[in-house]
Parts: sequence; structure tokens; C-alpha cells
Amino acid sequence: MTDQREPDGGAGGDRPEAGVGSDTEARADGTATNDAADTDGREASEGVWPDADGATLEADTAETAAGENEADSLFGTARRTIRRVLETIRGSSIEVVDYDPSVHGSLVSFDGEEGIEEVDRYWVNAPFSFVTIGYDSERNQHRYRTVEPTLTAEERVLIETLQDDVRDPLLYREADGDDVESILQETIREYLERYGAEVDVATFYRLFYYIHRDFRGYGRLDPIMHDPRVEDVSCDGYDLPIFVYHEEYTDVATNVDFEKEALDRFVVRLAQHSGRHISIGDPMVETTLPDGSRAELALGEEVTPRGSAFTIRKYADEPFTPIDLLEYGTFSVEQMAYLWLAIEHNKSLIFAGGTASGKTTSMNAISMFIPPRSKVLTIEDTRELQLYHDNWLSSVTRERLHEGKDVTMYDLLRSALRHRPEYIVVGEVRGEEAITLFQAMNTGHTTYSTMHADSVQTVINRLENEPINVPRPMVQSLDILSVQTLTRLDDGRVRRNKVIAEIEGIDQRTGELDYSTAYTWDGETDTFRSSGSHVLTEIRDERGWSQSELLTELRNRERFLEYLWDNGITDYRRFTALVNEYYADSERVLETIEGDADAAAEDEDGDEDENNPENHRMTVDDITSSRDGSATGNETETETDGGTADTDADAADRGDGRRR
Repeated sequence: MTDQREPDGGAGGDRPEAGVGSDTEARADGTATNDAADTDGREASEGVWPDADGATLEADTAETAAGENEADSLFGTARRTIRRVLETIRGSSIEVVDYDPSVHGSLVSFDGEEGIEEVDRYWVNAPFSFVTIGYDSERNQHRYRTVEPTLTAEERVLIETLQDDVRDPLLYREADGDDVESILQETIREYLERYGAEVDVATFYRLFYYIHRDFRGYGRLDPIMHDPRVEDVSCDGYDLPIFVYHEEYTDVATNVDFEKEALDRFVVRLAQHSGRHISIGDPMVETTLPDGSRAELALGEEVTPRGSAFTIRKYADEPFTPIDLLEYGTFSVEQMAYLWLAIEHNKSLIFAGGTASGKTTSMNAISMFIPPRSKVLTIEDTRELQLYHDNWLSSVTRERLHEGKDVTMYDLLRSALRHRPEYIVVGEVRGEEAITLFQAMNTGHTTYSTMHADSVQTVINRLENEPINVPRPMVQSLDILSVQTLTRLDDGRVRRNKVIAEIEGIDQRTGELDYSTAYTWDGETDTFRSSGSHVLTEIRDERGWSQSELLTELRNRERFLEYLWDNGITDYRRFTALVNEYYADSERVLETIEGDADAAAEDEDGDEDENNPENHRMTVDDITSSRDGSATGNETETETDGGTADTDADAADRGDGRRR
């Protein structure tokens, strides 16, 4: 199968064109209305076999011509049937070659909808499926449509037959490390030859797509799951349209839906593929899909009266880095340098915010500032965190299996303290595990976590009351509290760090927890304001720095981050390697940055070509190539050979839509 590509990089390197390949209108399930459907298949299905007594061929003197035509039709149908039986006995020979749209024609086409203005179109799984976004001016809303290959009646029959026949061979032939696509292609070819079917290359790949989609993918939901611009997918019940949260068009209804039996089967299948059980007796399951996406499933109509339902929060193939957060405006460079310095000096931190405010994304990103070789232990109930760190132990909760017992976050956290980690990262605190988390803080462990709350005071209230119940003296061991929000600006929904607060201790007069704000976000100007930091003062005193040295250290890190931002270093492996280089030899890294700045100044004077990206790429590579460095840094240098051009392409493939 061909990798997904951007709008201008589809099959044959082109944007998916309207009306290419057939005159049919493709639907989400692959069916079509096609006046030019296969003639043999239609005649075979409409042909009438004679009864035993020959009643269907009775002569009618008033309609002699009609009778002769009917006889000819019956004879033709019988002849074709006999031919196909002979072909099946004899078998056929099918040569599978690589699909070439310029030679074999397009597999998918879509001519648009009447009354709907198409505003966007892009491949999600070229050359098999693409997405088109339309605008309905009457309803003032966007529509999201998936377009897949159109099947003829005969092809649909072949699909049903193949699905029954290839299941068992695939189970026995597939092994770890095998090329599943090649095995599936070979299995389909073998069975088509057994059937005596004569199919062209385009038909073969249409059959392959649907078999692969239904066996290895997400069925009719597969194009949506391949769309890098979709963050969330939600189904609210039977025969209701699937909704997606699109990064550009926000909440949009799609042309995909499920009837009752199909939706029940799909929800059960999602649970089974995740290694979980769901039934009418146990109808609600939270799980992680094989691709890492988080899913909440509900089966039947008892707990969800409109029918089985699910919500999928898609997993990013490439985790966001601090540079991504700068690009999106979630944080400022000054804030990011502040957090970097705090993490290096073992300050504990909690990210709070509402649903989809980017709490876990930010926590995962700033974890890339953890010094190399420090022991990091992560604890989650559904796996989301992804670190590029050598000394990282990941742990996940587990529900009871047979005679075993549940493994809760509390169990994992207690176990984590015996592993002697330097940094503990907890996916989210909700209950009794918070006590252990704050106990870890009080015993000198640096901890990071997330929780649902929309303000600093709300975080404190949740921590001090049911069901968390952390004693106030223990809460003061928390150093920094970052509150994020999902809000709307002129250009759409955005995520912003609303406030960074610092816990200062308990007020001796009132007994209340004292905190101050180090940074706040101004929604009117979309800027961040600094209000001073006692955490930075503590770091200054711990290191024995003067105020000037502290400010210099902050400015150096800001320069480093700005440099990576300017050069588009958003790949998390490359970013982590460069941060590790800064830890290893900050002076040399800063000299490299300074040298590049001088070269850029000379370019402005006309000495060199300012627009030559090779100059910047080589300078960035020089940071990791001029010394042996850490193993992580060297490994990343090999994997990301090609510099910023590669990372920019990766960002485009992810559909991040970065802005500056």
C-alpha cells in the first residue's frame, strides 16, 4: 500500500482529481450507483432459469419476437455460467504488478455534491482514499466526506467470498516481522486464481484495499483514522453520522455512519483488538488501541440510549516538542527557557486545564528537557507519553485478568519509588495515587503530572478535598503549576498557557496556601507577561549565581530555542539530541549558534546567499557531528540525516499546519 500523502502528493504525485477513473459516486462503504456496471454480472443476476416443466419457455404466438429474445437471453446466461464453471475448474493466472495510476487508471473518483462548495481535498491513504471538505452555504456548515474505491456488483461478491476464505490462511501464515501486505496480496491472488477469476490490476488493488481495510484497519472508519488533520473521532449511536474534530474546520459531521449490528460488531472489535473485554454485562471500557489512540467504548442501549458509542482520541505518530508549542503559540520562548531551567533543577510541576487543552502534550514536550541518563519512570492508565530517553521505564495500569488482580496507578506509584527514579511522570492524578505522588515530592523525587482544573485555585481545591485529599502541608511541596486553556481567537481555536503559578507555602496568618504568578497570558493581545519568579531566585541561590549570571543563563537557553525554532527542528529525536548536546557542552553549542548568526549577518551584506538552506542545515548538523557526544545524540544524527529539509517534510506529512 502506498503511504499517505499531502494534497499535492497523491497517486502519481497529484492532488486527487474530481471525476477521474469512473462515472460513479463513491460512498463510504464502497458501494456506488453506476449505470455502466458490469454487463455480464447484471445479466447473470437478472437472467431467468427455466422451470422443470419448461413453463418459462411456452410459446406465445402473439409475442413470438419477445419469446425468441428471451430464449437468446437465457441461452447467453447459461453459456456464460458454463464458461465460468469451466474457468473455475481450470483456474486462472493473475500477475500482480505494482500499481501505476498512469497505466492502470485511478482507483477512486468523486465529482462533488450538488449545492456543496468543495473547499479542500487531500489524500489520506493514497492511492486508495482521500478526503474532501465541502461547505454548505444554506446550513452554514462544513461537511467531511471520505472517498474510497467504487466497487461493481461482481467485485462486491468477490469481496464477500474472499473475506470468508482468506481469514484462516492469514491467521496461520502471519508471524511477527512478516510483511502483512505482501502476505495478504499473495493470499488474495491465490484464491482469485482458484476461483478462475480474471481481474485487471485496478480491480485487484480495489479488492486488496477493502480486504486489508477490514482485516488490518478500521473498516469504514479507516480513512478517518489515516487523516493526520483529525484529532478526535466520535460516534453517538446507531445510524448517526460520525463526527470528527478537524484541526482547521473544528467539529465536522462526516458521511460515515453505522447501522445497529455493524456498530455493535465494530465496538466489540475495537475492544478485542485492544486486548479488552466488552459485553452487555460490562458495557463500558476505556482502552488504548493498537496504534496508541485512546478510546472510550460503550456497547448497547442501556447506558447510551441512542445505541453503541465510541470516542477515539487519536495518537500522534510524532510527539510534539517544545518547538511545536512555540510554533503554535502555546508558550513563549521566555516561558520555555524558564521551564527548562526548572526541570534541570528538579522542580516539581503539574499541568492543569480542561478537556483537550493540551495538558498531556505539554507535559510530554517539556519532559524532553530532562537531563540525559537521568532515570525517568512514567505511570499511565492509557499510554500516551512518548519520550526519547535512554533511561526510561514505562508502566501502565492493568485490569484483573482471570485469577490475577488489578494493577492500579497507586500500585505502580508505590512500586516506582523502589526503582529509585530521579523523575516520576504520572499521566493524570484523580484519587488516592495523589497522596503517594505528593509523598514522593516530599521525599525529594521530582514529579510531573496532569489534572483537570481550569484555574490555580481550582487545582488547590481539588487536591485538598474529596476524593484526592492531599494534606495542605504536603501540597506546598509542589513548585510550579501551569494552567492551560482551549480558547478561540480570530483564526480559530487555540491552546494557550493561561498562567504559570508558583507555590510559595502556607500563609502563617491565614493558614491558606500562598501562590504567586510568574507568567500570565493576555487574551486581548495574545501575549505573555512576566511577573517575577521566586523559583528562579531559589535556583540562583542553589547554584551560587549572581542575578546577572542567572539572566545570562536564561538568555542563552532562549537563544538556543530560537535557533532550533528558526531552523525548524521539530523532530523529537533530533530535538532531544541537540538538548543533550547543550547539556554536554553548552559553550561550544552557543559558539556554533553565534557563528551562524554572524554568517547570516554577512549574507545580508551580500557576501553569501541568504536563501541557501544548506548553510543553515550544515550548521545545525555541526552541533552533533563535531564531537562524539552521547549515544542518543549519535543515533539521532544517523536517523535524521538530511537536516531540516527532512524534518520540515515530516512536519508536512503530519499535517501540523504550523504558523510563525
